[in-house]
Amino acid sequence: MSNSKIRLVVILATISIIGIFITQVFWLRKAFDEKEIQFNHTVNSALKNVAENLLKFNNSTIPEENPVSQLSSNYFVVRINDAIDVNMLEYMIQNEFNAYDLNVDFEYGIYDCANEKMVYGNYVSQSDITIEKRSSLPVWNEDNYYFGVLFPNKKRTVIGQMEIWLFSTLVLLIVMVFFAYTLYLILRQKRLSEIQKDFVNNMTHEFKTPISTINIAAEVLKNPDITASPRRLLNYATIIHEESMRLQKQVDRVLETTTASNSNLTLNEERIDLHEVISKCKNMLTSGEQQVDIKLDFQLNAKQAVVTGDKLHLTNMFRNMLDNAIKYAGENPPNITIATKNQKKSILVFIKDNGIGISDENLKKVFEKFYRVSTGNQHDVKGFGLGLHYVSLVVQAHLGKIDLESSLGIGSTFTITLPLINEQ
Repeated sequence: MSNSKIRLVVILATISIIGIFITQVFWLRKAFDEKEIQFNHTVNSALKNVAENLLKFNNSTIPEENPVSQLSSNYFVVRINDAIDVNMLEYMIQNEFNAYDLNVDFEYGIYDCANEKMVYGNYVSQSDITIEKRSSLPVWNEDNYYFGVLFPNKKRTVIGQMEIWLFSTLVLLIVMVFFAYTLYLILRQKRLSEIQKDFVNNMTHEFKTPISTINIAAEVLKNPDITASPRRLLNYATIIHEESMRLQKQVDRVLETTTASNSNLTLNEERIDLHEVISKCKNMLTSGEQQVDIKLDFQLNAKQAVVTGDKLHLTNMFRNMLDNAIKYAGENPPNITIATKNQKKSILVFIKDNGIGISDENLKKVFEKFYRVSTGNQHDVKGFGLGLHYVSLVVQAHLGKIDLESSLGIGSTFTITLPLINEQ
């Protein structure tokens, strides 16, 4: 599937999920409002009955208008133009709430118009959950006997009556998480597929040239007349040998990195002088394989350079880094500086080049397996995208770390930090 189609599918799926979520939130809010209206209506009816029963108990006239007023979302007052018995009031409230199946905590207070003050009644709990009780209830600016009922847990009670809505919302959230995870897996798999494709293309390109050269040289050697020219015979034999060695190095590098990528990099640990390892890598730069002039500056200033590690892996690590510095030098002759210094109980190795540099967006990706900075269809720089990945694995296996600073057109500086051997 093309990138444009995948992008379209992702956008449409995301819009659909967001639309479903917004719709769910809308109906959830609407359901809460409906439940709250139902709760208020039930409380209003129950308190109206309480008022009528109190008036009947006092042999008073029952007013035609509704004596119940809602002052806030969870506070109701009931006008009673008569004295109110505290014990009778609590009994009647509980009795009516039970009749209407209102299992909710409440507290009530009675306003005495004779004394013009709120007389606190009681806090009645219908559950095991307790909250801090009020010392008084709000006073209603009304010259009348009335009692007030406050529901401190009203929102929790209303939400508790929305089980099906809460369940559907939870299911939707699970679906959204599953969708996001599936999308992540799809994009990750696509990226791995692209990386694998790039690796196969790079490997095909890297192997095709030496194989073609070997085939041409072999065809020439099949000519019986070649034995008449020993010098020519030697040249073609040398070409076959060099190209076969080149192939061998490429294969070894692939196998070397593939083995290391198992996160079980086996180290043959020994005491190693890191300066000695770095110095030996100079032979690689001066070998006949390199056809460019290289300016190399050694600044091995660390007073302590002995580490515990695998000499082969450390040597391969520095060779990979120097090889990269040469391959990505661009049009200018490679100018490489290798410096060391001590810092606390570690040795820092700086490898600086004057190459083409790396953009900020690629800095964190160059250590990933098979990753190569895109250069279009050009293959002027050989490689599989394995070198720096192998370097990072070796550094991690030696309990170190690697940092990279780079600027396009200026060059790169790699800083490797490795722990020194404990001499105590």
